[in-house]
Amino acid sequence: MVLLEIQNITKIFGGLIALRDVSFDINRSEIVGLIGPNGAGKSTLFNIISGFHHPDKGRILFKDRQINGLQVDRIARMGIGRIFQEPTLFMQETIFENVLSGFHRHYREAAWKALLHTPAANREERIKKNKAIEILEFMELSALSGELAANLPHGRQRVLAIAIALASEPDLLLLDEPVTGMNPSETTTMIEKIRQIRGRGITVLIVEHDMRAVMSLCDRIVVLNLGVKLVEGTPDRIKSDERVIEAYLGKQVI
Repeated sequence: MVLLEIQNITKIFGGLIALRDVSFDINRSEIVGLIGPNGAGKSTLFNIISGFHHPDKGRILFKDRQINGLQVDRIARMGIGRIFQEPTLFMQETIFENVLSGFHRHYREAAWKALLHTPAANREERIKKNKAIEILEFMELSALSGELAANLPHGRQRVLAIAIALASEPDLLLLDEPVTGMNPSETTTMIEKIRQIRGRGITVLIVEHDMRAVMSLCDRIVVLNLGVKLVEGTPDRIKSDERVIEAYLGKQVI
């Protein structure tokens, strides 16, 4: 079943065509890779899906509803979570507090009720805290929950960013370079964790330059080059496609 439909998306910045007529679908519970050289349009497409940019042409359907043109918060509440290339963390807050912040779009009780500690607000707060604890356990961060985010090494900050995104209870998770800068052991752990995230029923769209990670993780891969979709297919098809090798992969062994 299709979860996200990207239909003929074009985006122009000051005369520069960042994306031209890009189309592809993402099915529920898939892990789809989005790859291409720098300047291919990957981040622009992520920004359009999540509402930071609006396309000049085309439309995006999520759960059969058009979302391009909606505000960022509205799209997030509909079930699209995202991590960025650089982790957006509250560095002087604890890991637990960072994850708890990810629930803010889903609070039902008014802020004034929380300030007055009404029974309903207190009950909701307990539920969110219990969910935050569960996410920390799932992401293997429980032992560090009281540490400041600023004290985490780079790899752990990437893990925390995903934990915060999971707190938004997404159906679709956009991962922007989740293993970049990680050592081989950290990369292997992250790949397995993303598989487990898919196992929780969450669909994943991933931008990543680590080709071994992409090829081992993704069900399908979409290749962009100069804002145009070059090809899409299984990892085996992509790594043997001469157009992709010439435009992006080179002669490296994958």
